[in-house]
Amino acid sequence: MAGMTWTIAPEPYDCPAAAALWRAYYTEVSDRWYLLHEGHRTEPDELEREVAAQTGAELAPPTGQLLIARYDGAPAGSAGVRLLDADTAELTRVFVYEAMRGRGGAALLVGAAEEAARALGARQLILDTRSDLVEARALYARLGYTETGPHNDDQYAEHWFRKDLSAPETVN
Repeated sequence: MAGMTWTIAPEPYDCPAAAALWRAYYTEVSDRWYLLHEGHRTEPDELEREVAAQTGAELAPPTGQLLIARYDGAPAGSAGVRLLDADTAELTRVFVYEAMRGRGGAALLVGAAEEAARALGARQLILDTRSDLVEARALYARLGYTETGPHNDDQYAEHWFRKDLSAPETVN
């Protein structure tokens, strides 16, 4: 693995790499939910309907940004930010392919998303996640996100986090 490196850059929300990453992300989080609550994977027709409905257009400039992480040049993960108001951006679609996890990509993606949110003018970054996504919750806590009360009524949101982007960064 020597010489393998991460690069993270903005890419169009509808590019082929983004589409493949969105499909993988949605499949994983949907399957996890259905397996936990109903004992089966996502029905194929639901998967296709939801992937088609959630285009990611909200992650387009000038009020959003989609970041694609590449590991040794190959698409490996994504993260998006979108402005909700003049001071607040939402972090969404944070995902790294399972085979690429444990190599530091998720933290790099979140850091790049924080920079993108600052560039959009945001002073705080918020996000939501579910209880069963324990890896995500641990990542956000490790990166300085604080759990807060609900900021939306998404039926799948069970934990809400925020981070002040105007505070000086501390190195962990």
